[in-house]
Amino acid sequence: MTLRLHDTATREVREFTPLVPGRVSLYVCGATVQAAPHIGHLRSAIAFDILVRWLEARGYQVTFCRNVTDIDDKIIRAAEQEGTPWWAVAERNQRLFSRAYDALGCREPDVEPRATGHVPEMIGLMQRLIDTGHAYAAGGDVYFDVRTDPSYGELSGQRLDQMRPSEDAGDSSAKRDPRDFTLWKGAKPGEPSWDTPWGPGRPGWHLECSAMSMKYLGSAFDIHGGGIDLVFPHHENEIAQSTCAGYEFARYWMHNAVLGVAGEKMSKSLGNSLRVEEILRTVRPVELRYYLGHAHYRSVLEFSEDSLGEAAAAYRRVEGFVQRASEALAADPDASGPAPAEAILPLSFSAALDDDLGVPAALAAVHAAVRDGNSALQAGRTADVRESLAQVRAMLGVLGLDPLAQPWAASDRQGERMREIVQSLVQVALDQRQLARARKDYATADALREGLEKAGIAIEDTRDGPRWEIRR
Repeated sequence: MTLRLHDTATREVREFTPLVPGRVSLYVCGATVQAAPHIGHLRSAIAFDILVRWLEARGYQVTFCRNVTDIDDKIIRAAEQEGTPWWAVAERNQRLFSRAYDALGCREPDVEPRATGHVPEMIGLMQRLIDTGHAYAAGGDVYFDVRTDPSYGELSGQRLDQMRPSEDAGDSSAKRDPRDFTLWKGAKPGEPSWDTPWGPGRPGWHLECSAMSMKYLGSAFDIHGGGIDLVFPHHENEIAQSTCAGYEFARYWMHNAVLGVAGEKMSKSLGNSLRVEEILRTVRPVELRYYLGHAHYRSVLEFSEDSLGEAAAAYRRVEGFVQRASEALAADPDASGPAPAEAILPLSFSAALDDDLGVPAALAAVHAAVRDGNSALQAGRTADVRESLAQVRAMLGVLGLDPLAQPWAASDRQGERMREIVQSLVQVALDQRQLARARKDYATADALREGLEKAGIAIEDTRDGPRWEIRR
């Protein structure tokens, strides 16, 4: 089997061949930290987290770089509205992003550079572009001359003569062509600035990613990723400024589709963004991860509470098998079979992920193994249970969903402690209810039952005594 990935540049799924055998270099455009993260941001993070995990599972050594845009028009506007320094806004929101990545089990990148820490590299890239005639300084700004790049527009499939003027500069009168994009913005009163040979100012949005990706991954690297909304102008401009400076740049371009709400792209400007911290009040982090990762990364995912609930229920079915099988095997230590690390991934699972990260088909393989494992549990075939459990956990490990692995194992231990506390409290109430019924105090017995039901505890009276469960 060979790994095949959809390349936006060629508009086809093609075989992946890294620059260096056994090694993969990956750059993903990270967050512009003007506000707290919403779940649309996390969809992209999880898609590329699964990519990293699968590359590693196939034996590659991955170098993963994800940037942080910590200076930008949006950050400056947010700071002005709050009456807060721009750097404080950026730092606060970057920490929120880091916590959200951690909460959903995303691995940390090998390097996470910030734009403000790489101004010297940006200056060097601009100087190279000016020296080769692809950029020019005017009115305190530095612009890229799009007419000097005959390939401009190929990534997004646009023609230069049909493009609208670039909207990344407030005053475009200094531009040679209205479609030229800004590499460097001249300083304005009260705004942060850095000194350059062309005057003080701050980076344009596009410049930073070229400078940082090449600093950490080299002038040519394997994969550049990000959301589909970044294809134009951001990634188009990255290619232009990098290749015109004489660098090969990225060899594969991968883009995840957006997360929508009621048919609209999720964004702060639409006012329909759903913050991660709000969603995590209704589902567990691992369930949100399952939901955001279960669809193909190139398909639009429409958010709804119902679809989130369905995904959470699907994950709980998988989790339930893992827990039941683990308990059964703990009671039979002589049962033979592979450990998760030794399990051979099912061919259907590997083939699915090799086919452009086909997570839906990979999850179908997971659920098929769970069904087989549940049948083995019911039949008491302990060796088959162990084998099914090992396979299921190996597949879940690739997807970042193994309930017995970090970080979910730690949260499960906390959850188990909470379940023990809830169980004890419910039992106290049930004992009091039984005593009330024994003395024919039915009003108190009914009140205790109603109180438990209001708290989400379903009670069933049986011949062997009351049974209870938490309503889902």
